Amino acid sequence: MPPLSPVGRLAATVERLSREVRAAQAEAEGRALIELAKGILVERLGCGPARAARQLAELAEQAQVTPLELAVDVINQAARDRVSEVTDAFLAATAAAEAEAAGEGTGSEDAEAESAAVRLRAAESGALAADDTQAVAVSLLEQALRPLGAVAVAIWAAGADGSLTLAGSAGFSPAEAARWRYVPPDVVTVARRGLTERQGQWIASLGRTGLPSIGRHQHPDGGRVAVPAGTGGRIHGVLEIVWAAPLAPQPPQIIRQVEALAELCAHTLETYSPPLGAAQEPRVLPDAAELMDLADGLHDPALVLVPHLDGSGNLGDFRIHHVNDRFLDPAGRPRAVVNGALLLEAYPMAAGESELFQRVERVYATGEPFRARRMNLTALVDQVPLSAVADISISRHGNAVLLIWRIEDETARLASLLQHAQRLGRIGGFEENLLTGEITWNGQLFDLYGRPESSTPVPLEELPAHAHPDDAVTIGRFLRTLLHHRRPASAAFRLQRPDGVTRHIRVVAEPVLDTDGRLLVVRGAYQDISAQHWTEVALAATRDQLAHTEQQASERSRLALQLQQAIMPPTHAPLRLPELQVAVRYRPAETEQLVGGDWYDAVVLPSGLVLLSVGDVAGHGIEAATSMVVLRNALRGLAVTGAGPGQLLSWLNMVAHHLTGEVTATAVCGLYDPATRALRWARAGHLPPVLVREAEAAPLPLVKGMLLGAVPETAYEEAEIQLAPEDTLLMYTDGLIERRDRSVEETLTHLLTTARAAPSTLDQQLDRLLTYSRSDTDDDTCIVGIRVS
Repeated sequence: MPPLSPVGRLAATVERLSREVRAAQAEAEGRALIELAKGILVERLGCGPARAARQLAELAEQAQVTPLELAVDVINQAARDRVSEVTDAFLAATAAAEAEAAGEGTGSEDAEAESAAVRLRAAESGALAADDTQAVAVSLLEQALRPLGAVAVAIWAAGADGSLTLAGSAGFSPAEAARWRYVPPDVVTVARRGLTERQGQWIASLGRTGLPSIGRHQHPDGGRVAVPAGTGGRIHGVLEIVWAAPLAPQPPQIIRQVEALAELCAHTLETYSPPLGAAQEPRVLPDAAELMDLADGLHDPALVLVPHLDGSGNLGDFRIHHVNDRFLDPAGRPRAVVNGALLLEAYPMAAGESELFQRVERVYATGEPFRARRMNLTALVDQVPLSAVADISISRHGNAVLLIWRIEDETARLASLLQHAQRLGRIGGFEENLLTGEITWNGQLFDLYGRPESSTPVPLEELPAHAHPDDAVTIGRFLRTLLHHRRPASAAFRLQRPDGVTRHIRVVAEPVLDTDGRLLVVRGAYQDISAQHWTEVALAATRDQLAHTEQQASERSRLALQLQQAIMPPTHAPLRLPELQVAVRYRPAETEQLVGGDWYDAVVLPSGLVLLSVGDVAGHGIEAATSMVVLRNALRGLAVTGAGPGQLLSWLNMVAHHLTGEVTATAVCGLYDPATRALRWARAGHLPPVLVREAEAAPLPLVKGMLLGAVPETAYEEAEIQLAPEDTLLMYTDGLIERRDRSVEETLTHLLTTARAAPSTLDQQLDRLLTYSRSDTDDDTCIVGIRVS
């Protein structure tokens, strides 16, 4: 073997000294367990320490185990606590594995089981002997957790406000521990999850959760365990353990071992007092006596509760340690009966519908206060019909819980509601004693009268002096019915206040009679109905105005309809010419108020030509009807000049722009020559005519033309088409095809399909177009049709 270098010799020396230190620590911890076992034997055998030491050595020799292992067995048998349960479970699991392996590897398994037992007891011994929580964390990591693969441990103390304080840690750098010394309330971390979940958090990999925690940057993908540390039903903090690598699922005995270590931490956290710092205020943990003084100083009913543990040391109930002077039992029992009783005995239904007990238990366990408004306490007392609603406040103070319930006074609440109702309804109540002359008004009635509350109320007999003179008869009838006939009465009058304001008031009153029928008291109420009165006046005026407006609209619609029907009656005799049939149809709007400006015309001119036209004036009513008459007659007069359809529309545009109040309209104008069967036509923003030829229907090609009245002067393009025998030409207004939910292209396609099926006569064809029209705008419709023979 080559000689060691100076650095190698130094490393070997450090390793040897480290082994010696660990051995010394183990020996010291072993001596503590052996001394504890010797103490148990002294108590059980009634002997001295020397004899107990000899007895322990002899028993170890007979059992062929070390004195340390025998000492742990003695402690487990005597303690029978969570550590004992964990050790027994570990030994049982090892025995089962040993039997399954048929004797293979039993020596190592026995050693592992025995080392686990020694490890747990050594950790317990170190925790109990440690003078602070930091030493407890170091002892737990070195003695019990590092053999399980853990690399760090943190012990968190839970504050009454829900905060977490790092009470002790091991395996973290000092900077990391200082950075995590305090976690404010409501910050979600691994430790807080362990505190709130109550069942412990076993996280395979911290990186998958995204939760912040101490040492996250050192072991980002390592496993984490956060177990609540509590005793007697109260949680004092959390034990958090860190693994460097992902954590595999652990067997039940390991889980129980960690829970036992968390319980060891809880015993230390019971007396833990965090240091003052910038992030924390000093915590005062008063005992039950101090909390009693606090409860007695409150103006609300309060109970001081202390935990009541069962035989196993678990929280079973809370004892009502003290109730203050303002406490009222919902069942009406004296305070002495409730004071000193268990919470579930005094109020057995607290664990039922109201969940009050569960709220108290959670506050005691976590230290997080609970408050609720209008919590239903109906089921607090069994077999007692209650309807109590209360504001609840629960908080933990040291080892006691303060429960405050502010039971809502139903009578006071109804009185408050009545006051609000009177204020919103502007109602003032009164009561007048006719024997003593005493009059009682509420504050709202003084406000209605415009008088200060220090003034003298007005008697009923003086009511006419405060009312409008025109209401004297009404007031007199009211007083006679009430005071003379002694029957309930009501009246509406105008109250004249001292500030000159007149209010419209309704008064309602009833008499109160004695057994002999004598009138004793009159009580009633005044209500300010000014707003209602003026609303009724405004509604009446509005109804009158509306009726007048409706009458005017009806008259205008009637005149417009008469004017329209006078110019274009719905029935029109067909125009007959040699080798040409001319037919027209007009369908007025179904609603008279929508009388429109559609027109049509078919007339033979002095030149022998036939004038064919349809048009539509924008708008409805009498204005549209009169504008239609102007344009229709103007076109007739202009056509006599012999001008072409384009020139006619150009002149008609000037008429629409200058002579009709700047109305706008669309039109199509055609001149048919019977001699040549030629049709010249022009359009002004109107749909083109439709030509039906040999079972085919299509619109004529578009020619340029702006709608009438838009600009002072414009030109219109003309087009000419040669008609053949049996051809049918259709001119129409948009009322035939217009729909709100379809485009013009779709509705025009339907019109062409209908027009193809041409009946035997032109009249039948126009009637068919009106019958199968899909228009839904309720507008006027005009159709002009010609058929060449």
